[in-house]
Amino acid sequence: MLKGNAIIGQSGGPTCVINGSLAGVISEAAKCKQITGVYGMRYGIEGFMQENIIDLKKEGEGIVNLLRRTPSSALGSCRLKLKDEHLKPIRKILEKYNIRHLFLIGGNDTMDTIHRVEGYCRETGYELQGVGIPKTVDNDLFGTDHTPGYPSAARYVALSVLQGGLLARDMQKVDQFVIYQAVGRSAGWLVAASVMGKKDEADPPHIILMPERHFDLDKFLSDFETCYKKYGWVSIAVGEGVTYADGTPISASRVTDKFSNVEFGAMGGTSAAMMLHRMISERFKIRGEFQVVESLQMCGADRMPAVDAKEAFQCGVEAVKLIKNGQTGYMVSIQRGKGKEYSAKYGKTPLEEVAIKEKPMPGKYINTEGNFVTKAFVNYLKPLVGELPEYVTLKAKQVDK
Repeated sequence: MLKGNAIIGQSGGPTCVINGSLAGVISEAAKCKQITGVYGMRYGIEGFMQENIIDLKKEGEGIVNLLRRTPSSALGSCRLKLKDEHLKPIRKILEKYNIRHLFLIGGNDTMDTIHRVEGYCRETGYELQGVGIPKTVDNDLFGTDHTPGYPSAARYVALSVLQGGLLARDMQKVDQFVIYQAVGRSAGWLVAASVMGKKDEADPPHIILMPERHFDLDKFLSDFETCYKKYGWVSIAVGEGVTYADGTPISASRVTDKFSNVEFGAMGGTSAAMMLHRMISERFKIRGEFQVVESLQMCGADRMPAVDAKEAFQCGVEAVKLIKNGQTGYMVSIQRGKGKEYSAKYGKTPLEEVAIKEKPMPGKYINTEGNFVTKAFVNYLKPLVGELPEYVTLKAKQVDK
């Protein structure tokens, strides 16, 4: 194992547990004699190139322990797309601070960043060990059963759709439908989680729209009408990245005005939920509401499942263990154990297999109609989100006349 300083960075959107992975790296690195200093990048690789570097050993054990329950990205994040011209300056800073161990916590683009930095240093003769730690609420990272942060965000979505659905059910004399939009540009893992509070057929949601299946307006309106006639109200969950068959996002309006002109509301920031609301209102002339919570799904720490907190921390620990064993160029992976009871072990996936790739939901998790999930998906997600609260419905027996 190389002797020198280690540095940790966080990139992309935050999660409830990304700081848990940070705590895992700090805690395990402190036990390693070959790691002399433990540094942090302020605002990711972008801050690193400005030499915005902090000493994490000076934070104290109490702060490191509390990181495990603290949401968002404590180090600060960025969304810088690494370019070839960045690599030489990055190597110079690594040399300047004698950094021999690089850890980045993030998603697809983050894994590409560490892969390219580690590869460039190897090609140019600078010894550096680089390991990626998975993170994304989208759950679309290749090479791992699931990503830390996804279970917490999934639980957030499940509870939001369940609670918002109960509200819509009881307010159906005012608003007859509700639409919840989840993040996820090209994968439906998160919006699909909306199903987890559903126990009976009439429970929310009634329709789930995932980016893995193209949107068909006529079919959607037909499905909506069927649900509306059946339940008297409709709960819809939609992924932000759902598109028409030609690749056009549904957030780019196809609704026409009274002069038959297409309204391009998306150019002004219209959401998929807003456009669905408009489509339904125009066709059926009924009221409804939509909910677009954006990054709240990424930082609702009050809904953090214990398994997510545990696994995020352990991923940080495992990253340091890879370094100790002389491993480089890998991302830590979570591998689900076999058997009825949920268990997980930790492995590794080459960064070159993860970088810039995406993992959409498998077909077995989406129903043949493309508007809901299967039992297989529920079984996959249930141990990650944990038990949801049980709510009651009145028997509503009429008084005898």
